[in-house]
Amino acid sequence: MGNRELSDNKAGFSILNPDSREFEPLESTPFFRDLNLDQVIDRLTYKWGKNVKKYFRYIPQSPEEVSYRRAIYRDIRKDEVYAALVKFTEDLEKIENIRREKEKVRIPLQRNVWQIREVGSYCDVYGELAKSLESAELSSDGMKGFLSALKEILESAEYQKLRERIQKTIEEIRALRFVITYDRDRMSVELKELPDEGTYGKMLREKRGGEVRSLRNPFIADPTLTEIEKSCLEIIQKKKPGIFALIEQTAEMSEGYEKEVLHRFEREVIFYLSYRSLQIDMEESGFKFTEPGTDEGKRMEAKGLYDMALALTNRSKEKEVVPNDFAYETGEKFFVLTGPNQGGKTTFARSLGQLVYLAQMGLDVPAESANVPFFPDIQTHFSVEESVETGRGKLKEELVRLAPMMEQQKQGTFVVINELFTTAASYDAEIMGRNVLEHFIALGCMGIYVTHLRELCSAGEGVVSLKATLDDHRVQTFKIVRGEADDTACAENVVNKYRLTYEQLKERL
Repeated sequence: MGNRELSDNKAGFSILNPDSREFEPLESTPFFRDLNLDQVIDRLTYKWGKNVKKYFRYIPQSPEEVSYRRAIYRDIRKDEVYAALVKFTEDLEKIENIRREKEKVRIPLQRNVWQIREVGSYCDVYGELAKSLESAELSSDGMKGFLSALKEILESAEYQKLRERIQKTIEEIRALRFVITYDRDRMSVELKELPDEGTYGKMLREKRGGEVRSLRNPFIADPTLTEIEKSCLEIIQKKKPGIFALIEQTAEMSEGYEKEVLHRFEREVIFYLSYRSLQIDMEESGFKFTEPGTDEGKRMEAKGLYDMALALTNRSKEKEVVPNDFAYETGEKFFVLTGPNQGGKTTFARSLGQLVYLAQMGLDVPAESANVPFFPDIQTHFSVEESVETGRGKLKEELVRLAPMMEQQKQGTFVVINELFTTAASYDAEIMGRNVLEHFIALGCMGIYVTHLRELCSAGEGVVSLKATLDDHRVQTFKIVRGEADDTACAENVVNKYRLTYEQLKERL
């Protein structure tokens, strides 16, 4: 196992990709920011470290890849599997602590013992993980494939030989006993059982005064040894060279002990665990999650859908998050959403984009139930402000960002457009909006277009109108339903928002 010949045929095995290929994570693309996914991912990295972020920057490229991940996540949702994997990651962190301490060691002999401790702990951790996974009744190809690769390593002759050698060496180290005698400013070290009375620490306190560290073992004590501990090692090495030769040989044998198939699992499993831990945390606060269906023959729909980023923010403020239901009927391609300001339109659009993203990642989604067909990509365009750096106006900035989206001619993507062309004249904005909708529908895309232009609600075949609603008192409900927004309601909403009703004006004047 010191060399990397073991299980080389499975060195590329991945629990993220069924074909085990390596992938390049996406750079910071607009849709992460537009959909507030960066806020969700930041919450994950806060607990699980920055390395997890790159795994959320790659979107599976096929329905098969999505199904592969979803089956793995189904296994990880099992309490016994999740608990075993969380303990596994915690144990790996302890090994990493040993590794960091080992780097501080300057004495070769002591460093060799720390190396043996590290490898011994590593073998124990993976042995325990194998037992836990074997008893968990795994169902996914990914987790069963990993367990198979792990057992092959653990049962190999190379591993067994290394394991036995490490156990023997550790037993030899633990069995080592010696007595330090200090008399008339002279110290002697004898290899024999410790006496019933008297300790190294007591002797030092008597001769030197003050509190001193107890001698646990000069091999594995603090990385920086005292001079007396160094002297002990030198004396013992002369008296018992055999154990030192064993330590050196075992340490050399264990170099390069990590197998790539295991190391890759360590890196990739945090993708699932980080999301699962956040999901559990949110479920304890009352938020619902579901495994989405992926039936291509069924419509895209969800019940109780909510904006996950908003939920994380509002939870700390103890504010309500309003869920919504939706469904694309047969032949429907684009929702055009209109309604009063601050009525939840942008939040609903974001929740649709988040739904598609999380479903494509093979994870549970923030809803009571959902069905999401496969989309090869997500494209978004959210309203921008004028650029101080370029001097371009708001409309120019929007067009500069919109152009590459349309030029790429991506087929079948999910598109989220929010408040486009707000600074253009209504007539021009309508024409441009219709062209945008027609372009993406012609490419077989689905999506949502949030706008203040009611005229776009009838932009063509495949377009259906949604509206943000007000209650009987003309106050936002944050509920999104089918239908066209009432101009009067929108106007009244603005009037109420800015306290411009007749009674309010009369009172102020």
